[in-house]
Amino acid sequence: MTATITFGRTAPATARHRFGELNGESLRHLGPNWFAAVMGTSIVANAAVTLPLQFPGLRGAATAVWALSATLLVALTVAWIAHLVRFPENARDHFEHPVMSQFYGAPPMALITVGAGTLVLGGDVIGMSAAVAVDWVLWTVGTVLGLMTAVGIPYRMFTHQRIDPDAAFGGWLIPVVPPMVSAAMGALLVPHTPAGQPRLTLILLCLAMFGLSLIAALITTTMIWSRLVHFDTPQAGMVPTLWIVLGPLGQSVTAAGLLANAGPAALPDLFAKGLTVFSVIFGLTTWGFAMLWLALALAVTARTARAGQLRFTLSWWGFTFPLGTCITASSVLYGHTGAYLFAAAAVALYVLLVGAWAVVGVRTVRGVLNGALLRPAVAR
Repeated sequence: MTATITFGRTAPATARHRFGELNGESLRHLGPNWFAAVMGTSIVANAAVTLPLQFPGLRGAATAVWALSATLLVALTVAWIAHLVRFPENARDHFEHPVMSQFYGAPPMALITVGAGTLVLGGDVIGMSAAVAVDWVLWTVGTVLGLMTAVGIPYRMFTHQRIDPDAAFGGWLIPVVPPMVSAAMGALLVPHTPAGQPRLTLILLCLAMFGLSLIAALITTTMIWSRLVHFDTPQAGMVPTLWIVLGPLGQSVTAAGLLANAGPAALPDLFAKGLTVFSVIFGLTTWGFAMLWLALALAVTARTARAGQLRFTLSWWGFTFPLGTCITASSVLYGHTGAYLFAAAAVALYVLLVGAWAVVGVRTVRGVLNGALLRPAVAR
């Protein structure tokens, strides 16, 4: 590859670095990849709501995590806007970099997932009317930005960047996945949309975004598979990005299932029933491939860890959100089939997600406090 990315390196803290870099200058190297922390946190909350197994205290804990994700979103949005204003040259470098530019798809997904969490959990705190209003705003802004990245980033790859044969990596999926997240989370807004043409328009737009993102993701996943076959596994810092492939797989199953649930309220009966059948057939097929990719990603990650090369970077957030989409996918399949297989898979994967989120979250906080994650993220 002609360029690599370190995602921010961790290093032993010193008295000078601990807390010392938490100032205005810290914004200089803030990139869009930081919004992956919001995505990874919000999916812990959102996935908890969908679990087939509910127990006392789970919803309360999920609401607390949603509140944390919302706080992170606000804080990062303010910090990133300040970064764009104060250090425009760094922002340009990020946009022009062949790796970091892919992460411009993360802010839209952060907006949409926090919005969905506000709808399904935040209503307990701020009231349902306010929750719906907040979700509409975050979903709309996130959808517009996500469509812009789905067009703009590939366009720059086609016209402004020289891409080496071994350059494909999981991050290439990030710009094209936001419309799929919009499709899935937009389904939750269908019941809150006026009946008739507005409701029909929303669900049809969601279905169109489902197709847009699905086909782009399938093409990109094929290139990633080809890169792995022909050029071996990526450098250690890129290994966590292999998990990103799970994102469009799990989110597409989730979107199909949620849109099928919303179908009867917006579509003619025949089409609504057909959408339900499609969601199960498509969901079963795609879920199977997602489990294959999960096994491969686990194997490559374990191999890298055994070699002592898996050092912490912000790319570790790739272990969280994509895994969370497999949980919501398993839950919607359980809801449509009643098969205990998917209920068990959802619960088992959620335990894995919470463990991964806790480890990555603690290391991220530590990296912020000692300044290791506030240094240059891009190396040319």
